[in-house]
Amino acid sequence: MVDILKKELTKDFDAAIEHVVNICEKEGFTVMLTKSIDGILKKKLGVTDFPRYTTILACGPELAKMALEASFNVGLLFPCSFVVYEENDKIYVSHASIMKIAKEVGLASAEAMDPVIEKTGKMVHKAWEQF
Repeated sequence: MVDILKKELTKDFDAAIEHVVNICEKEGFTVMLTKSIDGILKKKLGVTDFPRYTTILACGPELAKMALEASFNVGLLFPCSFVVYEENDKIYVSHASIMKIAKEVGLASAEAMDPVIEKTGKMVHKAWEQF
């Protein structure tokens, strides 16, 4: 089963994004992109009342290599993402395990993905404990 992690943060929105980015980088992820989805909705669709929602795309190079060695198809789910968003006047960070998704949808065999899932889980949970 895929893990969906969600945690309320006790920081304002911008500080929460910075905090998540810093922890990801500290724990060995390369942050590839931080993008305001609500900003895109405003710019492209004129939506002005959408809650703040930012995606943080991160890559664990060693994990990516392991996953691609299991199957090049796993790359269809890259990169890992964390999201920071506002909901009911609270700030949350959330994450879903793409490596478990890859296994569940058949992008790679369970045998090939299990070591990747184990290592990814340890790395993500180490970061997650600090959010």
